[in-house]
Amino acid sequence: MDTSEGTLRALRAGAALYNAGEFHAAHDPWEERWLALGGDADTDADASGGDATERRLLKGLVQSTAAVYHATERNWVGATGLADSAGEYLAAVEGSAAGGLALAPVRSYLAALAADPEVIERRSPVRLELDGTAVGPTDLEFEAAALAALALAEEYGYEERVLERAVAFGRADLEAERATSPFVALVFDFAAGTDRPLVYRRLEEHVDRREHREADVAGLFDADGGESSGQRSSDSGDRVDRNGGADATDPGPGAGGP
Repeated sequence: MDTSEGTLRALRAGAALYNAGEFHAAHDPWEERWLALGGDADTDADASGGDATERRLLKGLVQSTAAVYHATERNWVGATGLADSAGEYLAAVEGSAAGGLALAPVRSYLAALAADPEVIERRSPVRLELDGTAVGPTDLEFEAAALAALALAEEYGYEERVLERAVAFGRADLEAERATSPFVALVFDFAAGTDRPLVYRRLEEHVDRREHREADVAGLFDADGGESSGQRSSDSGDRVDRNGGADATDPGPGAGGP
């Protein structure tokens, strides 16, 4: 059974973060997708069906990167337990259900980590390959890069609302087929780690400008303000002038005449 589009996107985002050494942040895209599919740690191991297979894949990857993270922190007990559990989840995933992820090297590394977590100090963690490529942040399409950027914002304490708005504006620009979009370019840069503090400041500025511009445009059509209010004042003045003009020219009873 083929892997769903949402899961493929999460796979790529998490794999790119993992391969960039962001072992803690890598779990976010996978865990969010696992939860979106109705993930349940108490039932996933025995569940069946397409979503269940995807949940096992995602849960196995969450535990895999957690095992590597704990090993880098020299938490040997945590690393061995998670590596063993991750291997069990991934053992149940085969073929196209893996979404192009090369699972054999991952399972092999998890087995080595479970047996001797200090192996991480002798060699680098296994790379995650999708369709034969160890993807990195610069290999992602926009939606996967957005997932990676949001995970990194949480990881490093940036205001997530800024990234969420930037992603929304970038998505709107792409849908409108705009030739260029600062939001798209900067979301990619943020995910790639290219001078992230500077990129964040520029994102913040662009988000602020776009929000103000949209608020200004919305104000033009606000029935209680802006142009509409001015128009009503003008209309009222016109009525006063017209009434005044009529009164001034109408002689009325007893005014002049024989």
